[in-house]
Amino acid sequence: MKAMKLLMLAFSISINTALAQEKIENDASQPPLEDRYFGEKPPGLIPVLFAPDIVSPEGLFEGGKHSPDMKEYYFTRKNGKYEKRTFFVIRYENGKWGNETETDIKWPGFSEDGNTMYLGKEYRERTATGWSELKSLGEFLKDQAHGMSISSRGTYYFAVYKKDDSAVNGSIYYSGFINGKQETPVKMGTEINTGIDIAHPYIAPDESYLMWDVEREDGYGGSDIYISFRAKDGSWQPAMNMGSKINTELQESSPSVTHDGKYLFFSRGEWEVREDGSTNWVGKPYWVDAQVIENLRPR
Repeated sequence: MKAMKLLMLAFSISINTALAQEKIENDASQPPLEDRYFGEKPPGLIPVLFAPDIVSPEGLFEGGKHSPDMKEYYFTRKNGKYEKRTFFVIRYENGKWGNETETDIKWPGFSEDGNTMYLGKEYRERTATGWSELKSLGEFLKDQAHGMSISSRGTYYFAVYKKDDSAVNGSIYYSGFINGKQETPVKMGTEINTGIDIAHPYIAPDESYLMWDVEREDGYGGSDIYISFRAKDGSWQPAMNMGSKINTELQESSPSVTHDGKYLFFSRGEWEVREDGSTNWVGKPYWVDAQVIENLRPR
């Protein structure tokens, strides 16, 4: 009976997600399809650089994300001339993409309807006059660090680094939304939490799969992107390395799927050592057809 309820819930969430994605694709208020990704040619099943001349001409890109209405792209750069991490936004206005500008909005995430902006442990709500003041998401996120993702039913998945939890290399926790409030965070099992520098989880809207980056012995070098699919009984299956098309001898990190469900984005780069012994991150954004996820899904 429990398994049947889980299947029915997953089916219901999947249908709602599909309808939401169709609405996004056909929304006339958004930029035309050919403009939604800076006019870039959509990728196939082999990852390609995303708009390198626009967001990473110097190879200092860390991570980025579109808003649900596809009219804003937020991203960060670090190192080189950016001695401190610098945040940028590019906006689609008057029928075209503008120039990048610096912003005080850091690491934004968005609800599916775009009416809530998540900023670390805080959030803002859309109002008739703009965004509200920052509000706390709650005590349950007090140990959150290095990435967070929220499912359609309000379950938070986030990385935690706690010395008193033997998790100095990071662990992923989740907090369900039950009876109108977030539950006490639960540490996920070893099928997820194995390896070094576990970070940047991305949960599918229907919670059917989880992606994150981690360094493991079976990887290709540096951090790789792994995926785990949820079994019919609700448990998480052993993690899979996403393969040599996604992962390389460089460092891959920060996976996320676009709000329309079409593309997987991630960062790829490496730490270069300067003459003085300090390190400098050189990274760029990549994107690939999200079918690569379905190709890994157990049948």
